[in-house]
Formats: sequence, structure tokens, C-alpha cells
Amino acid sequence: MKKRAFHLRGIADERVLDALAAVPRHLFVPGEVRDQAYENIPLPIGYQQTISQPFIVGFMTEVLELRPEHRVLEIGTGSGYQAAVLAHLVDTVFSVETIPELAHTAQTRLRTQGYQNVHVRIGNGWHGWPENAPYDRVIVTAAASRIPEALMEQLVLGGRMVVPVGLPEQIQSLMLAVKTGEGSVETRRLLSVRFVPMTGE
Repeated sequence: MKKRAFHLRGIADERVLDALAAVPRHLFVPGEVRDQAYENIPLPIGYQQTISQPFIVGFMTEVLELRPEHRVLEIGTGSGYQAAVLAHLVDTVFSVETIPELAHTAQTRLRTQGYQNVHVRIGNGWHGWPENAPYDRVIVTAAASRIPEALMEQLVLGGRMVVPVGLPEQIQSLMLAVKTGEGSVETRRLLSVRFVPMTGE
């Protein structure tokens, strides 16, 4: 994907743009839609799941304000594409996927492409990955009915979470949540989105 297209949509962070350019998106989608891999659209990856359009991946990544030393928790591994983008930007990515087949495929794909700093587990995203907490950032790639409390607990003080919130099959709100204190969270609505629902609540 050309950087210029992302600039036109408002993504300005050069590190994020470089990460998007470095990840071969066609390797993260099924063969039957591979010819559409570099279009700015979501694509099906099986099991009623999708890979987000590149703009949304870039936007959510930019909002996190990532630094090289960060440890990031991702909820919803999917194809592994978002995790691969994150892997270019941070120290370690911990990714949780509820569908075993997707988790296994994503982990194999990421390892094959040399991403050694991404760790994938099968689990309930509502619970996060407490064994490796705390995290500097959390990114949720499925729509939750509310901001999950367990994920906020696993954030460091000052940590940022980006999460789509809303009902399935409806327009949802992409939210930024910043942990400002124990039990204290500041939230901001960023834009309207549509994600598959987060399961396991």
C-alpha cells in the first residue's frame, strides 16, 4: 500500500506508515481475495471474521502513540495482520484470539514471516492476558458492549486503550480510553466504525 494513500486519509505518523508499508497484507488474507489485499477495504478471513481495512489499522495504531519499548496487548488476533504492524513498532505484542483455528494459523504465519516478538494465545478476550500484565497499550479489534474492566486493570497508569464499543450489526463508536488513576478513566469518541462482535463476555 502506498504511503500517500494513508496520508490522504489523515494518518501522519511516519513510523506507522513505514510499518504498514512493511507488512505484506496479501499474506494475511485467503487466496480467493488476495487480489483485493491492497484495496482500502475489510476482507473476510473465515469463521465470520474479517481483516480490517488498512486505514482503520493505521488509525487505531496511530492513536495508541506507540514507543519502541512498549508492551502491547491485542484482543482479536484474527489473521495476525494488526499484530504484524504492531510488531514493527514495539518491543512485544501479546495477542489473544478466541477462535482456535485462527489463532493457530496466525501464529504460524507470523513465525514464518519472522515475527519473533508476537505471542499468540487462545482465550477469552474479555479477560485479557493477566499473566503478562501490565501493558503499556491495549488494542481491541472487535466490538465490545462496553469498555472491558479487566483490560483497563491490565493497563499501566497513563496507558491507552483503543476499542470499538457498540452493538453487533450496528454502527459502533471507536473509543480511546486513557487510565488516569486507579479506577479512573478518561474516554474520547474518535469515529464511527463497524466491527464484528467481541465474544465471551
